[in-house]
Amino acid sequence: MLFPTALLDALRAAPATPAFEHGAGTVTRGELLELIRRLADALREAGVGPGRAVAVRTEVTPEAFAAHMAAHVLGCRVVGIRPGYPPGQLDHVLGMGMDAVIVDPATATPRLLRAGAPLSLGPVPGATDLLAHPVRRTTAPPVVVARADDVAALTFTSGSTGRPKGCAITYRALTEHWAWQPRVWGPMAAALARGFERYLLFGTLASMVVLEFLAPCLLGGGTAVIPEDDGRPLFPYAIERHRITGSIITVPRLAAMLELVDTADVSSLRALMVSGSPIGPRRLAAAAERLGPVVYQGYGQTEAGNVAMLTPEHIAAGVVAPVGRPHPGVELSVRDEDGLELPPGRTGEVHVRSPYVMAGYWGDERETRDTLRDGWLRTRDLGHVDADGFLHLAGRTRDVIMVNAMVVYAGPIERALTGHPGVAEAYVAGAPDEGTGEAVHAFVVPAPGRVPDRAALCELVRAELGEDSVPKTITMVPGVPVATSGKPDKRALLAQYGTSAP
Repeated sequence: MLFPTALLDALRAAPATPAFEHGAGTVTRGELLELIRRLADALREAGVGPGRAVAVRTEVTPEAFAAHMAAHVLGCRVVGIRPGYPPGQLDHVLGMGMDAVIVDPATATPRLLRAGAPLSLGPVPGATDLLAHPVRRTTAPPVVVARADDVAALTFTSGSTGRPKGCAITYRALTEHWAWQPRVWGPMAAALARGFERYLLFGTLASMVVLEFLAPCLLGGGTAVIPEDDGRPLFPYAIERHRITGSIITVPRLAAMLELVDTADVSSLRALMVSGSPIGPRRLAAAAERLGPVVYQGYGQTEAGNVAMLTPEHIAAGVVAPVGRPHPGVELSVRDEDGLELPPGRTGEVHVRSPYVMAGYWGDERETRDTLRDGWLRTRDLGHVDADGFLHLAGRTRDVIMVNAMVVYAGPIERALTGHPGVAEAYVAGAPDEGTGEAVHAFVVPAPGRVPDRAALCELVRAELGEDSVPKTITMVPGVPVATSGKPDKRALLAQYGTSAP
């Protein structure tokens, strides 16, 4: 029973219940199933089928989600195109052999329309209008014709190295994915599904994280609410306006929300998943104190999906330092530089094995061989597993700064800085330096009403990590820019504030 059969079955089982709210309209599960059927028919008539590559660049709408699922029904390789790609990165992604491109009026551009057969979810000049396809006169569900080992999706890394890598996820992997298996959900996944009864859906359907956490909502009987823009921050005001019970949130958005939470009623919240980048223990505990026992923390990668999770019960018990325990079916192995497994408590590179790890990087055999070894995925994250099975992160093997020819990791410095009561958030980046080769530069978001002393912060880092890790500059900033991936953009901090001593 290959992906997305479980979703189709869930839609057919409760046709009258709402699947999406979008503006003033509601799309029921039955209507969504019919929309998937219609779009699958139209795509088939357009020559799309198993193994064909379909790029999708649309706004977040019920029709766009249906287009993704219709392409999966036909066994296509669905390539989600994130918004905000600069021309070079967009050309790189579109150059991966697109057979067709699905757009809508808001996203159709000449560059996209030239990349493959242009198909649209609305009236786009020169493109086949998929929604104009006649309604099928049948009650039979769409038939999934995917092949297990074909690539179902190319999801892209953030492109922090300048070139997004396409992670190839097979139909077999998505079929085994924890989020898409309601029959075998454990207590944690079932609790998330209950918490996502009214799920705030935003961002882009090209994101693995967005789709991964949309699944428990739709499969668990919930409604995905796509908010209209009223000019105010989604968090917390859309929560109040739509009585949202659950969503995902990045660390910068969470920080902004906590500043505004007293101005809105967020009592409807039951599950708020913090993901995308690490969050300091003190900030995590403060969020739970302000919002109640609703905060989750997720750790994962585009290559591996969500790997581990920290639940409200963990946080209430004072467990805030780790990023969580692995999902059922996910194995962790912490290894030294020679690839030898380390015992609990010892820090090394985190390796992951699960049924839904990527098959490799599309068109990049060299990088695939370096990342996938004997069934294990190298995360390039440093960490350790404690005696209770919780995963703790210590930084990135590649997020390094070479100071006086010594390797310095940004992650531990950021954690040291956020250990100061006057620091809400901290971001560390390296830049060339004539004296030391590279130098550490820190950007600190002060806690409300606090102005932390720079000398005290330097001494804190020196005491914990040594002289080489002490930032050359510490710049106080009101907030952190966010990249199109939703993650903190350290390059933008360097560009905006520079590396001169304040």
